[in-house]
Amino acid sequence: MRYPETYSASIEQPEAFWRDKASWIDWFEAPETILSRRADGHHDWFPDGRLNTADLALDAQVRAGRGDQLALIHDSPVTGTIQRFTYAELTARVAHFAGALRDKGVGPGDRVILYMPMIPEAVIGMLACARLGAIHSVVFGGFAAHELAVRIDDAKPRVLLTASCGIEVDRVIAYKPLVDAALEESVHQPEACIVCARPQANAELQAGRDFDWAGLEAAGQAVEPVPVRATDPLYILYTSGTTGKPKGVVRDNGGHAVAMRYSMAVVYDASPGDVFWAASDVGWVVGHSYIVYGPLITGCTTILYEGKPVKTPDAGAFWRVCAEHGVNVLFTAPTAFRAVRKEDPEAEELSRYDIRCLKRILLAGERLDPTTHAWLSDKTGLPILDHWWQTETGWAICCNPVGIEKLPTQPGSAGVPTPGFDVAILDASGQPANPGEQGQVAVRLPLPPGCLTTIWGDDARFRHAYLDPVPGYYYSGDGGYRDAQGNVFIMGRMDDVINVAGHRLSTGEMEEVVAAHPAVAECCVIGVRDELRGQVPVGLVLLKDGATIAADDLEDALVEMVRQRIGAVACFQRAEIVERLPKTRSGKILRRVLRDIADGEDYAVPSTIDDPGILEDIEKRLHS
Repeated sequence: MRYPETYSASIEQPEAFWRDKASWIDWFEAPETILSRRADGHHDWFPDGRLNTADLALDAQVRAGRGDQLALIHDSPVTGTIQRFTYAELTARVAHFAGALRDKGVGPGDRVILYMPMIPEAVIGMLACARLGAIHSVVFGGFAAHELAVRIDDAKPRVLLTASCGIEVDRVIAYKPLVDAALEESVHQPEACIVCARPQANAELQAGRDFDWAGLEAAGQAVEPVPVRATDPLYILYTSGTTGKPKGVVRDNGGHAVAMRYSMAVVYDASPGDVFWAASDVGWVVGHSYIVYGPLITGCTTILYEGKPVKTPDAGAFWRVCAEHGVNVLFTAPTAFRAVRKEDPEAEELSRYDIRCLKRILLAGERLDPTTHAWLSDKTGLPILDHWWQTETGWAICCNPVGIEKLPTQPGSAGVPTPGFDVAILDASGQPANPGEQGQVAVRLPLPPGCLTTIWGDDARFRHAYLDPVPGYYYSGDGGYRDAQGNVFIMGRMDDVINVAGHRLSTGEMEEVVAAHPAVAECCVIGVRDELRGQVPVGLVLLKDGATIAADDLEDALVEMVRQRIGAVACFQRAEIVERLPKTRSGKILRRVLRDIADGEDYAVPSTIDDPGILEDIEKRLHS
């Protein structure tokens, strides 16, 4: 069946469609009911089914004869080590650590927070929670103590899992002092803190509260997977960059498992035995979906990488991992390859490695600009595929469905709606927009399996943020348009659309133009308050290494390029060269903070920023 027929079946006959996909996984009790509506108006997928997500990711693969296949490869250039685990070995470690957690009182429905670096124990801890029917919440290891404390008070975990340290390129970051500070600040106190010792730093353990990971795991009795309802929560994941009370996205077990298995096939065309690498962090949704659960539920070998695309040790790091481990599918953020391109614009490092194993590269997490798309395509000769999704959805809303049919690639487009997602572009009045007309991107309810079911402890906030803005739809908060062929173009958050003298213009569209200049490695365009026009665009530009061009000459060239591509209506008249762009640790540019700086507003330095000093430099430049 080709894509149009598959997509139509998923929208017109969703229960039959997802009944078939549910048969792809092993259930303890297969669901009879596929979709139900609760009294509060929310929908449940597979409500009478029972399963265990860790069983699907581990035991089911051993039952299928993959016990001796590699399940997990931990590649850590920051420590110079590589560890490999077969499915049988990983199953055993998870089962014993689940026993250790059970000994500390963890059972179905209990919460466990993980504050971990990219080490195998992070994956083991997640899967051990799932094995017990407990709910894990991974907090990105780069968060400050206060942010961890806020999440402890919201999730109220019985146990906290951490490590003695993380490593950032060549800098050792002690985690235990951060955990201690968070626990001093938090009202809720976990009953135990389990610490994985790493040789790069010692951790001081508090008697009665803190315990050594290795010792507990060795003493733990292996635990069999605990059957849970499909609607029981698997994890809570707090959205990055939140202010005030955090927003904990809740993912269920059953819908999530079915979505992970299906998405690995349709979005990535990954099969059992493939080597799959999502170059992200387990603290983010990509790490949950496509480092841990998606690949393992599918029977792939997954890569856990502790390093950066550059400087660990060089811009050939990604190519080395692909060649050494036989990676078939690579998934990362455009930011990663913009960093590689900046340091190695001619891809000379690529020539050192044989990457014929690699079948395709997929990118998401931010808009894939056509310049980066063209560079990757030219240098690798591989299919370069964009796709769009959110922490809230857990998997791709739009993609090139290569597992069904590879459609022509449209640079700048995130692809077509993924089967199951009834995507609509709506105008300001909530009516469908015409092809080519920009509007708000929404998804008709019910959402397909695998998407968020609520906000932890705050269903009213879930409704207010996602369901109330456009009745009958999930409100994505992103703007975009659809062309005549059905391709969806995501132009950024709705608040990244600026109003210049009554004209609504996309900063994403301007960024496409600016990024096309041969001296530009990366850029950001923000809307700045203007007394005459309401807002005007300002570009912040990062130059390629070795680029030699005067600031005034570059600004003149970019102004002319925007005028030619978009028109004088854009009023693009200013571009500032900066040394770095401020980003969260997950690689997203802090556009809202930049707008506040440009407008002279007070701004808070987000806990997610990778280098707060960047903001001071940009503030000076914007107000000079």
